[in-house]
Amino acid sequence: MPRTAVALRHVHFEDLGSFEAALTAAGYKVYYYDIGVHELWTLDPIKTDLVLVLGGPVGAYEIDAYPFLGEELDFLRIRLAADRPTFGICLGAQLMATALGAQVRASGIKEIGFAPLTLTDTGRESALARIDGLPVLHWHGDMFDIPHNAIRLAETVTCPNQAFACGRNIMGVQFHPEADTTSGFERWLIGHAFEIAAAGIDPRQLRSDAQKHGARLRDAGRAMFAQWLQGIET
Repeated sequence: MPRTAVALRHVHFEDLGSFEAALTAAGYKVYYYDIGVHELWTLDPIKTDLVLVLGGPVGAYEIDAYPFLGEELDFLRIRLAADRPTFGICLGAQLMATALGAQVRASGIKEIGFAPLTLTDTGRESALARIDGLPVLHWHGDMFDIPHNAIRLAETVTCPNQAFACGRNIMGVQFHPEADTTSGFERWLIGHAFEIAAAGIDPRQLRSDAQKHGARLRDAGRAMFAQWLQGIET
C-alpha cells in the first residue's frame, strides 16, 4: 500500500513544486488539503505518513484575523508531539515553530529574491548541503525563533534563522526550496504584486533571476528533499 503525503496549501500557486516529483519517486501518493476549502478536522494528525505545510501570505500569529491558523496549530501540536514526519516551508515552518513553542514575529525586512544560505556545521551535514551555495528563493517578512530542542541549520544576512530540525522527522525552512521557477513563476509575481510593489522590488529582476537560476534550483531542491525523505523514521 503506498504511503500518503498530504500538503496543506494556503494559496494555490504555492504548491509542492519540485518536491512532488521526489515524493512520487519515493512511492508516496500525494494529496492536497486546501486551507479554507477542505476541512482539516477530517485529516488524522497521527496516521498520515507525511505532512507538508506550505507557504502563504499571512502571519502565523494572525489567529484572530484568520481562525484557520488556530486549527492548523492544534493539528501540528498533536502531530509534532508524536514526532510524525513533517516538513514546513515559509508560513508552514512558522506554524511548526509556533506549535513547538517558539515565537514568530515580523522581522521588519522583506526578504524577497534569490540569495544563498550560510549553513551551520549541522546544516552542512544535513540534506540542506544539496543547496549549499545556490541562490535559493526567499519570500517573507516574518521570522521564527528556533524552537527548544531544535537545531538551527541555516541563516542569511537579514534572517539568522532560516531553517531548523528536530531529529530526523521534523524540518522547517523559511526559504522556498520547493519552488520550480522554470514554470509557473509568473503566478508568484501576480499573486504577490502588491507586496512586491510595496517593497520597491522590480518584478522584472525577479523574473530574470528566476530564469537564470531556475533549472539548477529545481534539481537541487528536489535532490535535497529526496535525501531528507530517505532519512525519516516512520
